[in-house]
Amino acid sequence: MRTIKAVIFDLDGVIVSTDQYHFQAWKRLADSLGIPFGRELNDRLRGVSRMESLEIILEKSARRYSLEERREMAERKNTHYRELLKGLSPADILPGVINVIKALKDRQVKIAIGSSSKNARAILRAVGLEDKFNVITDGNDIPRSKPDPAVFTIAAMRLGISPEECLVVEDADAGVEAGSAAGMTVLAVGAAAGHPRAARCAENLSCISAEDLLVAESACG
Repeated sequence: MRTIKAVIFDLDGVIVSTDQYHFQAWKRLADSLGIPFGRELNDRLRGVSRMESLEIILEKSARRYSLEERREMAERKNTHYRELLKGLSPADILPGVINVIKALKDRQVKIAIGSSSKNARAILRAVGLEDKFNVITDGNDIPRSKPDPAVFTIAAMRLGISPEECLVVEDADAGVEAGSAAGMTVLAVGAAAGHPRAARCAENLSCISAEDLLVAESACG
């Protein structure tokens, strides 16, 4: 059985949910372009980088856009998203998160964030958790977003822990695949809980204890 010495958490959907803000920001951009945008399309953007999300939205566009135009669109979306993030507070931390963080720290288990978002630090700062993690690895640190495993392998390297001794907590299919590709055990929560490459499954972090979290080889039930 593997020994878990570090837990690497995805941010959005695991620690805090900003999905509604992403939805509102992307919808505002899509509306300005005359592109239909609803919850089903928004679900395809889970765990995907900003530029890759934009490409998915532009699949429904009647025209092509230059790279410069696409970068401007992505920045426009991000500006609106960051404005919406000003409404975040510690009340937006998801169930079970605080207890799990405390329990892991009490056991001297290192903890990190592994997020594709370039706004990860701003989000953690808004909810009062920026100083709780040993390492924060985000979209500013990686060449490619999930399912590329870089965000997790970089986090493990910075923690000084081997991938085999790391547990990833993810709520997106792309993140589960990234964690598995990194050679790490994966706990899938929320929308990803049925993913076949996850070793553990839970509705959210309130449904699992720190002791159970560190049992790496248990299967999803």
